[in-house]
Parts: sequence; C-alpha cells; structure tokens
Amino acid sequence: MPSLKSIRTRIASVKSTQKITRAMKLVSAARLRRAQDAIVGARPYANALLAAINEIGVRAGNESHPLLDQRQPERVALITVTSDRGLAGGFNANVFRAVQRFVLEKPGGVREISLEVVGRKGRDYFRRRKMAVRHEFPGAAGDTAQERAKQLALTVVQGFLDGQFDAAYLVYNEFKSAIAQKVVAEPLLPVAASLLPGAPDAPARPGAPAPAAGTAAGSIDFLYEPSKTQLLDQLLPLYVESQIYRALLESIASEFGARMTAMDNATSNAKEMISALTLQYNRARQAAITKELMEIVGGAEALKG
Repeated sequence: MPSLKSIRTRIASVKSTQKITRAMKLVSAARLRRAQDAIVGARPYANALLAAINEIGVRAGNESHPLLDQRQPERVALITVTSDRGLAGGFNANVFRAVQRFVLEKPGGVREISLEVVGRKGRDYFRRRKMAVRHEFPGAAGDTAQERAKQLALTVVQGFLDGQFDAAYLVYNEFKSAIAQKVVAEPLLPVAASLLPGAPDAPARPGAPAPAAGTAAGSIDFLYEPSKTQLLDQLLPLYVESQIYRALLESIASEFGARMTAMDNATSNAKEMISALTLQYNRARQAAITKELMEIVGGAEALKG
C-alpha cells in the first residue's frame, strides 16, 4: 500500500492539474465566443462576393477563366487545417483520419495527392508518415487568420494555374456547437459556377439571403464594365481567399469548442480522482492508527505478563 506521504503528494498534484484544466476551460469558453462572432461577422462580405461571382460566372461559362476550368482530377491538393497546440480531444485526430481515408480511397481516378498543411500538429503528423507535403503554414489564430488565408490563397491559386494539381479540397473541422464539430472535405478549386450559392440546385449557406422570386441565375443579363473576364480575374481569387478564411474561422471556433469540452472532462475526472485518493488516504491513515493502537496494547499486555 502506498505511504501516506505519497498519497498526499499525489492529491496535491491532481489538485494543481485540476486548477490548470479549469482555467483552460474558462479561457477557451471566452475565446469561443469571440470566434463565433468572427464567423458571423465574416458572412455578409462572403455572401455578397459569392452572389457577384455567381451572377457573372454562370453567364460567362466554365471556359471564361482558368479557375473555372473543369479538369480530370488526377492530381489533387488537400488543404488540411489543424492546430498548433494539443489538449483539444479528437480535434486534430479527426482531420488526420479524414485525410488518410481520402488518400486510401482516392475517389474519381485520383493518382497523386499532395498536402498544404496548416498547423504544427498536422506538420509533425504528416512528416512522420513521409507524406507529400507541398507547403507548411503556422496555425491560424483570430488575429492572423486573414493573413494566413491570403498566403494560402496565393499559393493554391498559383499552383492550380501552373498545372501542379487539377483540383483542391479543404479539409477542416466545421463548427456545429461547443460540443460538436464535423470534419468536412469540400472542393475549393476549380470553382464550379453552377454550384455557387444562388445558382440553380446550389446548396444554401448559413446567413445567405434567399433569392427573390423570378430572379433565377441566367434569367437576366447585364452590360459589364470592365469585361466579365476582367471581373472574374479580380473576384475569383477573392472567392478562394474568402473560402479559406471561412474554413480557418470555423476551425478556430471548433478548436476552442473541442478544448473547452476536453478540459471540462479533465476537470471532472480530476475531481473524481481526488475523491478516490482522499478515500484511499483516509483508509491508509485509519489502518496506520489501528496498527499503532494494536502495538501499544500489545506492548502493555507484554509488560503485565
């Protein structure tokens, strides 16, 4: 049985850990609120940009710009968004599993897969497994997300235009709630104008305004100044950047939510461990007292005899 001193030391250690996990939970909860506000604040610009690209892209056609060029996706780039820090439950592991599943399945005749890795955890994981990593970027925080999105957008757009890959996908944790995050792998390049929000059969996006009755895409055309191609030259890279920025914001909020949940569980586990160790300490102390009493009684009886 462990000594009383070792049990007291372990109780003190667990209490210290519990204070740390409780503090980390509170910090993550506060940052989660700011991350959610950032997601909501970025929606009006993203929705307006998507509406403008949809109006032009659907009418211009897939041949009007290289970023709309639909190729046979034999070479694919995966933009994987992870974190720089751990202690967030399965936040990073879920992204790793999604990438491994994509690599194993290789859908649609894909022959070659390369990675654009965001976050130190992803960098270390894929380095150990000798996977093809094209570029590595530090993890994004609230104040660096937009700059990181610009860097990624420039790298990915240039790689696509140079023919280094035929398609690009974003793999990240989509924020659902503080206790639920969903890993998604969504196409980024080439931009499919027919699938942009507002086009027929396009998926709805959170916060996007519903199209007015009788304004289906392609029903009315406009005079453009400058030309459609020149407009797309400016708008499509911005679209790619806004999509990456949105994914980074979703990932940041998901990380804080996952860490808050993990630290809450750790705090509860520490409380249960402290209760179990306290019970063990009391039993050991009682056993020690009983043993001393028995020795005293035995010594007294020996003196009588």
